Amino acid sequence: MKISYTVDDAHDGREIRQLASSTLGLSAKLWKRIKWNGTILVNGKPCRDASLRVKAGDELTMLWQEASPVVPVDLPLDVLYEDEAFLIVNKPAAMIVHPTHREARDTLVHAVAGYFRRRGERVGIHPLYRLDRDTTGIVILAKSARIQHAMTQRHGQIYREYLALVTGQLNREKGRIDMPIGRDTSKANHWQVRADGKRALTEYEVRASCPAYSLLKIHLLTGRTHQIRVHLAALGHPLLGDAAYGGPCDKMQRQALHAWRVRFRHPLTGKEIQVQAPVPQDMRQLIGPDIVSRETPSFLYW
Repeated sequence: MKISYTVDDAHDGREIRQLASSTLGLSAKLWKRIKWNGTILVNGKPCRDASLRVKAGDELTMLWQEASPVVPVDLPLDVLYEDEAFLIVNKPAAMIVHPTHREARDTLVHAVAGYFRRRGERVGIHPLYRLDRDTTGIVILAKSARIQHAMTQRHGQIYREYLALVTGQLNREKGRIDMPIGRDTSKANHWQVRADGKRALTEYEVRASCPAYSLLKIHLLTGRTHQIRVHLAALGHPLLGDAAYGGPCDKMQRQALHAWRVRFRHPLTGKEIQVQAPVPQDMRQLIGPDIVSRETPSFLYW
């Protein structure tokens, strides 16, 4: 990977290590990797002195190898978007993003590593967030630690929309759920609304409904573990198929949650990137003639 920067008048006399964090936006971890294992050039000449003060007009270049320790595995991968900085994929159900034990070879990052190997690319694999095993939809992966750092400085960098099928009909057409979430100490990998938890904010809008269930569009304002699942269950409308949080499993065999749309500003080009993932078949089957939509009919079928 490579970063090039021409020192401007405002940064005349600054040390290289100061520019790395304040101007180039490198994380402390990435800066250490470049300093000890990469190459720093000033006007084309190698430099090992991180405290060197550069002058206006100097050309500063940093080079480093970006590779992932994940074992490549040839697994199907649904690529929605790719450029020099990002790979955006549509994760299927029954797949976790990161391995939970060293022997795992069937995760999303293993599939991505296999994809890059087939293409002969040596890049990093840095998911910007995780989805639960049975949640489908969009996952954004950065190809370098620098891009990952730039995108994770604040939650609002990425606007994410979900679709969810929940039990019953909500009293309000749209609203904001503001309930703190903390770990449920009585159950493994389980969370709950609790007064001493961290603040969690979820916006929702009812897009269609029938007597038994409703289709919601959801926007996360915070990123707590299981946030959507916990919040909707706390309202008395758990997701279809979400047995862990009280949802019925007669219509869905997994939680009916799909990461549908993302929107963000590209950190390198400034261009707005928008991506949408097709709704999976098991959810599409329930979004049909029996559910009354307030949108145009085409909304039901995308």
